[in-house]
Amino acid sequence: MIFEQLRVGGDRNFAYLLGDEKGGTAVLVDPSFDPEMVMDRAAAHDLEVAAVACTHSHYDHVNGNDAVRSATGAEVWLYGVGAGPGERGLRDGEEIAAGKLRIRVIHTPGHTPDAVCYLVGGKLLTGDTLFVGKVGGTGFGADAREEYDSLHKKLMVLPDETEVWPGHDYGVRPSSTIGEEKRANPFLLQPDFESFLDLKKNWAEFKKKHGIA
Repeated sequence: MIFEQLRVGGDRNFAYLLGDEKGGTAVLVDPSFDPEMVMDRAAAHDLEVAAVACTHSHYDHVNGNDAVRSATGAEVWLYGVGAGPGERGLRDGEEIAAGKLRIRVIHTPGHTPDAVCYLVGGKLLTGDTLFVGKVGGTGFGADAREEYDSLHKKLMVLPDETEVWPGHDYGVRPSSTIGEEKRANPFLLQPDFESFLDLKKNWAEFKKKHGIA
C-alpha cells in the first residue's frame, strides 16, 4: 500500500493518500485547502483517484471535495444516509474495497455526529476524533459523552500497535499508536466520564500547568 501524510495548510490540516500500487487506485482522505497537490501526489504514483473519503463534514475537511470531483469524477464518501449525487453514505463497520485496499469505516460521533475514522492496513485515520495527546473539540453535553464512548468503545479496543494518523498536526508529533495514546494521552488516562469532562472544561489551565502547547 502507498501511504502518504500530506500537509495541506488550513489550521495545520493533514490530508492522506492511500494507494493500491498494483491496481493503480487511490483514495484521498480530507484533501482540503490544497487538493491539487494531493492529486499531484496520486499522479506521481500513477494512481487514478477513485474516491474522496471524508472524516467528517466540517468545512476545513471537505473544502477540496468539489475540485477533486471536477478533476477526477471521484466518488465522495460521507457518513450517513444524507449523501447526494456522486456521494456514498457510509455505515458503521462496513468495509469498502478500492482496488486491493480494504478500508473499514468506524463511526465515532462526538466532535461531529457524522465523524468517522478509517482503518486500513493497520493505520487508523482519526480525523478530529483523536489527536496525538489530545482529543477532538466538543461542547460539555451529549456530544462530549458521545466522544468519550467513541474513544473507549471504538478506538481503544483496537490493537495497541495500530498506528494513529490524525486530521491536524496538533500533538507533539504527527502520528502515534493506540498503545502510546493509552499510556500518555491525558484524556484517555481519566478514570471516568466525569473526569474526562472536567479535563475538557479545564484544558487551558491543564496545558499551562503541564507545559503543553
